[in-house]
Amino acid sequence: MSGGHSTYEPKTGITRWIDQRLPLPRLMYDSFVAYPVPRNLNYAYTFGGILTIMLVAQILTGIVLAMHYTAHVDLAFNSVEKIMRDVNSGWLLRYLHANGASFFFIAVYIHIFRGLYYGSYKAPREMLWILGCIIYLLMMATGFMGYVLPWGQMSFWGATVITGFFTAIPLVGDWIQQLLLGGFAVDNPTLNRFFSLHYLLPFMIAGVVVLHVWALHVTGQTNPTGIEVKSKTDTVPFTPHATAKDMFAMVVFLAVFAYFVFYIPNYLGHPDNYTEANPLKTPAHIVPEWYYLPFYAILRAITFSIGPIDSKLGGVLAMFGSILVLFFVPWLDTSKVRSAVYRPWYKLFFWLFVADAIFLGWLGAKPAEGAYVAMAQIGTFYYFAFFIIIMPVLGLIETPKRLPNSITEAVLEKNKGGEAAAQPATSTASPETRG
Repeated sequence: MSGGHSTYEPKTGITRWIDQRLPLPRLMYDSFVAYPVPRNLNYAYTFGGILTIMLVAQILTGIVLAMHYTAHVDLAFNSVEKIMRDVNSGWLLRYLHANGASFFFIAVYIHIFRGLYYGSYKAPREMLWILGCIIYLLMMATGFMGYVLPWGQMSFWGATVITGFFTAIPLVGDWIQQLLLGGFAVDNPTLNRFFSLHYLLPFMIAGVVVLHVWALHVTGQTNPTGIEVKSKTDTVPFTPHATAKDMFAMVVFLAVFAYFVFYIPNYLGHPDNYTEANPLKTPAHIVPEWYYLPFYAILRAITFSIGPIDSKLGGVLAMFGSILVLFFVPWLDTSKVRSAVYRPWYKLFFWLFVADAIFLGWLGAKPAEGAYVAMAQIGTFYYFAFFIIIMPVLGLIETPKRLPNSITEAVLEKNKGGEAAAQPATSTASPETRG
């Protein structure tokens, strides 16, 4: 799928001239028109394109917002209010950017779960998966720093709490915290650093995305069966087959996104962030943005010491470990079968993992007290057990279903099954029993 002779043919003298000197049209044609993709891709595979659109939207709206934002503790909050009230369409730009961050994470979480379900991380696509994990880490850093910029109550105290976690790291923890803050407390140097990094990181994300797409085109696209392409009959051209499906999914996704922007723009935010930051008044309950809540729950679930590791350091290690473990998934899964479609036990544990991630997100928004702590510990245990115990063990003991010989065979079997289900049932009962 990744190789082959280019079929691009310039039609005019200008395109031939360009093609001989900078074959960018040829690259675009080979990558997004004639590129062969498996014929059985479903809508779960459309979120890569959706993420690209969302990244472009975030960069464009962020650039315009930066033209009107003032990164100073005395002016930041009012500059955001000025954008909302006085800048032409400023309210729209801000709501697009703020809600765009949430929908960016919604799409990336679906993208990650799809990769885990269909085994998109297995050889030879380990580097593709690792690059995706790097993009996710950069997204988390960008989102956190962006949340601080409005300089509301939750912005200030979220930055105070999150940067405070680094002090739990022995020897270098205080130095890391001071490097992030630019001093000994969240103040103007912190805001300036976060604004600079928040502006820079999206372009780094775009660069890694290019590498991610490159790696995808080298190894080829996976598919729901997990079977590699064996012949030309297993594939179809990217355009119009994949692009039509991608466009429809984008329209649906963007319609939901538009509903949030125009009707409930503050639904995914926190009301305390509409109060200007006050270092002398602590909110009753400090929580990060919703897309960090599962990891926040894992952090707070560690309430006990393990030898020389106290609960604070243990929580920080568990939180970072919950992200780091994703990098090792290609080697933790020992099964030779790629797709969960043919792995009944893995499919069950996978959906329990999805439910567990949502459960941890709910717990992250609750106070760390009483039964919530015990539930967070159970959820944290299953989170790590899924990767470290279930994945390796299931690969050794699970008996998978029979795999089709090719993608085409799987498509034909599926179509045949659909046609059989559509046929009316023929009664075999005798006339006496029918009466």
